[in-house]
Amino acid sequence: MEYTQLGSTGTRVSEICFGTWRFGMKSGDVLETDRSLAHDLLDTFWEGGGNYIDTANVYGTTSGTSEEYIGDWLTDHDREDFVIASKVYFPFDEDNPNGRGLSRTHIRNQIEGTLDRLGTDYLDVYYIHRWDENTPISETLQALNGLVEEGKVNYLGASTMAAWQLTKALWTSDVEGLERFEVTQPMYHAAYQEVDNYLDVCADQDLAVCPYSPLAGGFLTGKYERDDDGHAVGPDGSRADLVGYFQDEYVSETSWRVVDTIESIANDIDASPAQVALRYLMDIERFQCIPIVGARTVGQMKENLSATDVSLSADHRNRIAAAREGSDI
Repeated sequence: MEYTQLGSTGTRVSEICFGTWRFGMKSGDVLETDRSLAHDLLDTFWEGGGNYIDTANVYGTTSGTSEEYIGDWLTDHDREDFVIASKVYFPFDEDNPNGRGLSRTHIRNQIEGTLDRLGTDYLDVYYIHRWDENTPISETLQALNGLVEEGKVNYLGASTMAAWQLTKALWTSDVEGLERFEVTQPMYHAAYQEVDNYLDVCADQDLAVCPYSPLAGGFLTGKYERDDDGHAVGPDGSRADLVGYFQDEYVSETSWRVVDTIESIANDIDASPAQVALRYLMDIERFQCIPIVGARTVGQMKENLSATDVSLSADHRNRIAAAREGSDI
């Protein structure tokens, strides 16, 4: 595992970030990752050289479970060895009219709960989980700036918003002399096509890009077969069975072309499709890309971490790009 500067900051992080969205999450009656498995996965990530862990206050069933699992695990480790990110925006208390969004009130209330569950005095990165149309971005940034000044947060991040919103937030920070976003977290993977203007902003402003769903919810691992209607059919218990939006979000003619190409390259270089798809992102030169990987087994975690040992040629990258664009090389 190698380490890289996080955007324009002085903090160094592993090439791969561990996303803990499924910690304590129930899909129907299925508990995807219980406390014991979560700790095994964190052990494997750390032993493989990973130091960058991503969570959010609303991850898990109930909200906060993911942060609690991580906090329990951290009691046996040195907090300073890790770069930990969490998020704020979504409803945490459905009965509280101020229990959601990016108001100063909600941000102030949520940071204390997040720090308590994680058992830490500070976050390395604090993301706004979405854009809040009901709160002026200046109020949000002023509240976040206060957390940085108080030492509760080191850096700010922005997850999933339009390019104009990210630009407006950066402009507001510059004009008002406030801390600015250093890290972004859009959905992005080798078959994704909808965020180029957003990524242009990230590249221009030297922001780190830490994409979620870098394997398209597992679709790019090659474990799905195509039925006569173009839908993905996977093994029992796969994400297609557990997540209702899987087909609409991840499956398209473009994604079938890309996964076929990735599988072909994986066969050529004796790697897995997941490793090829992750390496493709890590090798992006236009902006810094640190994929956030999930894992439901220790084996999956080890496979994902081994993507750092894979090498792709320029021809491999061009083939994947051509498949994504629907063109010939």
